[in-house]
This record gives sequence, C-alpha cells and structure tokens, in this order.
Amino acid sequence: MQHNRWNDVVLMLSIVAFTGIKCPVCSKFVLPDDIECHLVMCLTRPRLSYNEDVLSDSKGECVICLEELCAGDTIARLPCLCIYHKGCIDQWFEVNRSCPEHPGD
Repeated sequence: MQHNRWNDVVLMLSIVAFTGIKCPVCSKFVLPDDIECHLVMCLTRPRLSYNEDVLSDSKGECVICLEELCAGDTIARLPCLCIYHKGCIDQWFEVNRSCPEHPGD
C-alpha cells in the first residue's frame, strides 16, 4: 500500500514539473521554467495602496465580506476604483497583494 502512495506522489510531482503550477500568491498559472522567478516576484511585490474615504451614499456590496457598503462606512478605494470596507481590504492584504476583483493587475 505504501509503495502505491509513493508512486502517486512521484507521478504528481512529475506532472507539475512538466505542466507548471497555480501560483499560491496571485493564482496565475506558471510554467515550470518560470516558477522560481515568478514566486520571488509575487512574494516581494508590494501590496496596492489605496485612498481612504467615508461613503456619502450606499454603494452596493463589499465583495470580501458580502455586506452592504453603507453611507458613513470607512472605505478603501483602490487604483482600479474598486471599493471595499477599509477593515476588509486591510485583512485581505495580509495574505494577498492585489485587488480581489482584479488579481491579474
């Protein structure tokens, strides 16, 4: 039984070596020859900056927490013009470095 699991692991690693991986940081598909360079670039890229503001009108839903963006809420407006609750995007940026709706930018 142990021998079969080892064969499965070796087969899986061989497939990754030939086909590439999904980057755990940005979710892009990375080819085998580019994995190391891509991961270094993703892990060292600074997070996006944003403008902090207070909403004067309701603006729909924050796609991070799925709660309404209401008048009076403190929000963060990213360079792509997406808006989120400030607390939500701060938590998002603890593990991600891009807009939740535009991860490839």
